[in-house]
Amino acid sequence: MSRLPELKIKNLKPKYPIIQGGMGAKVSLHKLAAAVANAGGIGVISAVLLHEKDRKKPLKTTCKGVDVESVGLKPYHYAEELAEEIKKAKELAPNGIIGVNIMYALTHFYELLMTAIDAGADLIIQGAGFGKDVFKICNTFDMPLIEIVATPKGAKLSERLGAAAIIVESGEAGGHLGTMESIWDVLPDIVKAVKIPVIAAGGIFDGKDMARAFEIGAKGVQIATRFIATYECDAHQNFKDYIINAKAEDSIYIKSPVGMPAHAVRNPFTERLEKEGKIPHTCPFNCLKTCAKADSIYCIADVLLKSVEGDVENGLVFAGSNVGKVNRMYSVKELIEELVKECEEELAKKNLNFGGEQ
Repeated sequence: MSRLPELKIKNLKPKYPIIQGGMGAKVSLHKLAAAVANAGGIGVISAVLLHEKDRKKPLKTTCKGVDVESVGLKPYHYAEELAEEIKKAKELAPNGIIGVNIMYALTHFYELLMTAIDAGADLIIQGAGFGKDVFKICNTFDMPLIEIVATPKGAKLSERLGAAAIIVESGEAGGHLGTMESIWDVLPDIVKAVKIPVIAAGGIFDGKDMARAFEIGAKGVQIATRFIATYECDAHQNFKDYIINAKAEDSIYIKSPVGMPAHAVRNPFTERLEKEGKIPHTCPFNCLKTCAKADSIYCIADVLLKSVEGDVENGLVFAGSNVGKVNRMYSVKELIEELVKECEEELAKKNLNFGGEQ
């Protein structure tokens, strides 16, 4: 028997109530997602920049064998790169749960969503915007949808539209932020607002944080930054080392070209941005609906790709508020076992038991 709560997302039940956060661009791909799924959590591939680059390719007219127009949907570009990542993850973790995180702000959101469903993802996580049509599409193909929210209002609306669960993401999270508030301030009201499972995200570092979230009523946690410093993470070792070597004071908030605040690690790029205000660039990616292209202050896709490929001087390194606590490399299995053990011990100390059988 485990003291940890059982996380049920429709018919999906991971061994442990831990979701690995989707990290773009190309930080969390098939290797990391599969390792997390094999270790008993939910592994997540980020769909950022995995859209189909060849826009002249013929459109796909079916999804899961269903003619899309027969269910009121449009043909779409099949995102081969994303499909390949899902396929590889499922091959490495045949019994695990693999999700795909797709930001609603992505220009090619619809085709990424349809590709993820068709390619065999187990669930979809939607953040960075809110599309009511997404609920209808996921419902059509019986695909569990987890919505990322920051307010009780957003949580209630998601539940009403058919979300299987919600992730509450706070200002402590890495990357783009929908709120600057602390997870401990926003979580209680959202837990009270809905009946579907609530997953706490942002600032969850260790088993004690997990226990605290479960005590408030969360059924699961989403952790991202800690999974960067793992052998299986898909990012370059320079990127991982930068996370490991970062101090607490290096955790900063910066302006993003998408009009939202973003949580990053101080580096030569952020210092240059602070000084110059704008970094000259072209826009080869067309990745975000809200991007002002050449008029924006820098190209978010370009600098995220640079860092994940190893150029941490000229790239942007996203990370959460606890980056200063990350101090060594782990295997994913070792990290998840440590988190679970710490959480079990903390719950035992407090004489709390939320557990179903594992």
